[in-house]
Formats: sequence, structure tokens, C-alpha cells
Amino acid sequence: MAEAADFPYRADVTAQAGELQQRYKALPPDQNSGEVVTVAGRIMLRREMGKLTFMTLTDWTGSVQLFAGAQWTARFGELNKLSLGDWVAGTGEVVRTRTGELSVRVADWVLLAEARRPFPDKWRGITDIDTRYRQRYADMWANEGSREVLLARSHTISAVRHFLEDRGFVEVETPVFHTLPGGATARPFVTHHNALDMDLYLRIALELYLKRLVVGGLEKVFEIGRVFRNEGLSPRHNPEFTMLELYQAYADYHDMMDLTEEMVAHVAREVAGSAQLTYEGRPLDFSPPWRRATLLDLTSEYSGEELSLDMPVEELRRRARRLGADVGPSWGPGQIIFEIYEKTTEPNLWGPVFVMDYPKEVSPLARDHRTTPGLVERFEPVVAGRELGNAFSELTDPDEQRANFEAQARARAAGDEEAMPMDEDFLRALEYGLPPTGGLGIGIDRLVMFLTGSEAIRDVIAFPTLRPEAGEARKPQRPESREPGPVSG
Repeated sequence: MAEAADFPYRADVTAQAGELQQRYKALPPDQNSGEVVTVAGRIMLRREMGKLTFMTLTDWTGSVQLFAGAQWTARFGELNKLSLGDWVAGTGEVVRTRTGELSVRVADWVLLAEARRPFPDKWRGITDIDTRYRQRYADMWANEGSREVLLARSHTISAVRHFLEDRGFVEVETPVFHTLPGGATARPFVTHHNALDMDLYLRIALELYLKRLVVGGLEKVFEIGRVFRNEGLSPRHNPEFTMLELYQAYADYHDMMDLTEEMVAHVAREVAGSAQLTYEGRPLDFSPPWRRATLLDLTSEYSGEELSLDMPVEELRRRARRLGADVGPSWGPGQIIFEIYEKTTEPNLWGPVFVMDYPKEVSPLARDHRTTPGLVERFEPVVAGRELGNAFSELTDPDEQRANFEAQARARAAGDEEAMPMDEDFLRALEYGLPPTGGLGIGIDRLVMFLTGSEAIRDVIAFPTLRPEAGEARKPQRPESREPGPVSG
């Protein structure tokens, strides 16, 4: 085992594997390029043939062969003692061997870091799912697809950002700690600020602060940020995930539909090379225009029941029970129909489809439908049986918003932990005047799942939330509260 002092502090890398493969794809077998480069990465395969050694060096762009020989490679014997997974920098001429393998003919090399744990077999990879997620640093080398998915995630976020910036949107940052959990119906995580002696909530949505900025005069704003919901784990859910939320003054939910389908199609072309994809073995076409249909029409279509907000509540309850939907005792028609939709319809929508015009009862932040009482101007883009996002013509009337908050507060007092509390500061902001505004939220993780063909949200998050390993502390001790001291100069 080498000592820390034996490893260099930096390496002068002049080329990457993927770049060399592209640049010299036309170099014939048994030919030299004349270019000397230094490449660096992990040794993932090794084959010895007498006085010749062939190694596959992999960096984050691809792989290239290191071609070493006793007659021309410095410290050839030491090179042959390297372990799979060791980090190496190799310097030499770019050549193509007689067998057609693009290679760096190593004249000199240096060990950059040792792999002190046995590295996974490149051909078998890491097959245990829990180990893959828990030891992502090893998974990314053993399973090349894992690294490609995470690079696609980065590309997706970049493509979304540039799409919006090109249309005049301004990126902003809003607080992660909230004094009240709002902007969505979800159970929050709670923490405590010692110096202020107050509980704070990790944000469950970005919405309310972004709309405050529209009130302040920023007419097109967006944020790509982490949100936190104290809910269960599933192939579609992780307690912390990434959301895009945007708000545009003078727009409504029809404008948000146009923006959504244009943006998703653009990002698909940028990341996956086409808006026509395959997901879970079925074609998925993000090309505009997407189908637009109302929640009531779709639910009647898929449930086989004619449903209406005007139907008696008891009749709706009977139909819901017949369809296998659980209904709360205090629910009104809108919430019952929404439950039937989630039970019978949403899982069967392949899409992409804009599910429009939700019951007001389940949409406390959306504006009333301009023609149909009891509904609001809200849509969710649904893809492969799951919602990709949520969007409104935003509610701008402070009095109506107060009434909706009061209804939510009553539900919260009755035991609904996901209902929104009264937010007096947001109401105060609305009283300064919010112009007609369209708002949109998109789940970045789910978008990446569709673009990369991933079936579980954990595949597209570098370090998903997992149960503790055996021996890990489940309840870390909270540090003692300390009074803030004077600031030293």
C-alpha cells in the first residue's frame, strides 16, 4: 500500500478518452497518430501477454486502451502490479493496434490513487439494487448506465434552464426554511432554529415565494430547487426531490400548456436526441400538440360511470365504493370525484395528456374556471400513468384566497396533516395586487426518468434516501442549544 506522500497533488491531463475516440475514429489499424497525450482515469480491465500489457482506462467520457511494453514503458513491472480500480495517468502516443484498438502507447505513467477495496467486476457490475444506491460511487463505475443517467440529469436541468432564459425568464432562489408549510398539500419535515427558538419547515413547494416575486414586479420567474415531503418511499417517490416552478404574469393555464409541451419536447430532443421515445416498452411521443381533456370527461371515460359535481353526494359515495375508491366522511363531490379519478383513470393514461379543469375543492391555489362553476383552471400533464407536473391560472383575489386557506385550516384542525395553514404574509402580498398569472411546476426527477428510460426515481437521484445500514445511528443526538455570542472582528 502506497503512502499518501507518494501520490501527486495534481495531474496534467491533456486529453479525454471520448475525445480521442472521436478524433481518431478513422485511424487505420497498426498506425501511429504522431500525437502524445496524457490521459487519466480508472483501470477497469487488464490483460497481460508476456512483455506486453493491455489495460482499459475509463474516464467520465468513455474508455481508451493503455498499451504498455517492457521495452518502452517506464517501471513496467510496477505497472503490472496495479489493481483494478486504481486511478492512473498515462502519457504516450495515440496509436491503433494491429487488432484495431485505439490506444495510448504508454511511455510514462503515475499512480494517482489506490482502490483499497476490491472493485466490482466490470462485466457483472453491481447486481444488488440496495448496494447500487448506497454505494453509488462504485455503481457508477461498475454500471456505466448509472453514470450516463446522472449526466443526462445534468443535461436535462441545463436544457430546461436555457429554454426558459431564452424566453425571458429570470432564475431566482427562495428560502428552503419556511415558517409555514405551503404551496402544496403534503406533510412537511420540521426542524428547530436554536437562536430564534422557533420551529421551521423544510419547503414542500416553491410556489408562494415565487408568486410574491411576481407581486414585486418580476414578470417571468423560475426556480429549480430541492423540495422536501415527509412521505413514504416508492419507485415514484423520494422524500427530497427536485422541482421546476415558474410563474408568468399576464398568462393563464392555456399559455402554461403551450409552454409545457414546447419545453418538454425541446428538452427531449436535447437530451435523448428525439421527442419520440420508448418507455417501459411502449412508444411515448412528446411532440406537440398534446391531447387536452377535462378530468370529468376522462374519469367518466375510464371509470364507465357518468360523473358530475351536481350529483348527490351519497350517490357519488356509492359509485366511489363500487369502483374501489376510499372516501372520507367529510368529503364533498369534488374530492370524491378526484379520488375516483386517481383510482380509475390516472394510472391508465399513457399520454402525454393535459388533464384539465379540476374540482375547486382540491385546488386551493387555483383560479375559478371562467365558465364552469365548481371547477378551477388547473391542469396536470400526465405521462405513463403518473403526473409530471401541476399548473394553474393562479388565484389572484386575496379575499377568495383567504376563504380557501380558512377551509384548509378547518381540514387541518380536523386531522388532515397535509392541509395548508393560513399564511397571512402571502395574503398581504396578494393585497398589493397580483396580475393575471400562469404558474407551472414540473418534477425534474420524473422528467429524467422518462428521458432515460428509468423505472424508479432512485435511478435518477445520485444519493436517494435509504433505510440506515445495520449499525448506523437511527436517531442522532440533537446538538445542545447555545446562545448566540458576540461577533468577533
